[in-house]
Amino acid sequence: MQLVLEKRSDRSKFFAIASPFLALLLTLIAGGLIFAARGINPLEGLYVYFVEPLTQVWSVEQLIVKATPLVLIGVGLAVCYMANVWNIGAEGQLTMGAIVGSIAPVMFPAWQDPSILVVMLIMGFVGGALYGAIPALLKTRFNANEILTSLMLVYVAGLFLDWLVRGPWRDPKGFNFPVTTTFEGWQLLPTFGGTIHLGALFALLACAALAFLMAKTLKGFEIKVTGNAPRAGRFAGFSREKMVMFCFLLSGGLAGLAGISEVASVVTKLQPQISPGYGFAAIIVAFLGRLNPIGVLFAGLLLALSYIGGEAAQVTLGISDKIAKVFQGILLFFILACDTLILYRIKFEPTIKPVLVKG
Repeated sequence: MQLVLEKRSDRSKFFAIASPFLALLLTLIAGGLIFAARGINPLEGLYVYFVEPLTQVWSVEQLIVKATPLVLIGVGLAVCYMANVWNIGAEGQLTMGAIVGSIAPVMFPAWQDPSILVVMLIMGFVGGALYGAIPALLKTRFNANEILTSLMLVYVAGLFLDWLVRGPWRDPKGFNFPVTTTFEGWQLLPTFGGTIHLGALFALLACAALAFLMAKTLKGFEIKVTGNAPRAGRFAGFSREKMVMFCFLLSGGLAGLAGISEVASVVTKLQPQISPGYGFAAIIVAFLGRLNPIGVLFAGLLLALSYIGGEAAQVTLGISDKIAKVFQGILLFFILACDTLILYRIKFEPTIKPVLVKG
């Protein structure tokens, strides 16, 4: 017997909508089993992980702060994946956006007026977009696999950042630590009432702008047609090469904006580690949000809760900090599994053995 996936003739509309919620439910069940296996009351563990962070004002603020880069990156990736363009290197584009956006405050630390913040944000967006253009160019010019090239460039950006903060950009007054000078004044994003910074507004605007793009513009129609029916797109005169470049520039630019926003708010300097993996977690956000810009907003908040809950579980339950990534991985698995079963049904077929005919 062999297991095969048979494409369904039609897709259930109910399960297409319910799929993310079913995946979340299965994740909670799997998480409860993990807590039970570690000798922790499953209900207590899930409460600490998913509910307790929502009961305090400061943790809700942190939830929004952590959701900001996830939403900014995830909404760009959602457009990419809708067009069947596979950008897996948003983490590297985030890093490069942070590096390019930090040129001004590192080189001109005395520059203290609103213009430096504008320059930082623009350069961060441009840095991420140009870094995203590399795998796009390799795809359109040499037909290189964009999944592999964008992923490998993540490590190039990380090593470049490490070299900068340990070499030419290291703060001479930083006691030999691998960090740049600390950003101050207008080099930091304004905050609202607490720790929520201007990047949260950028995330909301990005979701609104891309929702309008996808629903009301010819470009949005082109993205959908190119992704769902590429042959029809070619007959309509839509250029696949231009679409690949557009998607990488957009998603890379938003990832770069997320990078410089993170550095100019939470981190306040460049250092070897500026992201806990937002670029990779945003892939989950894009799929959990059903590749819909508005859905991505809520999915980003949910994934941010996994970071906050993981930190709370470390303190309260004494578990490893890797548990947050375990939950994220389980959630992605169930999202993909549910979506696969919506499109395909599992069948068992007998294995046919070849018959040798003697002549």
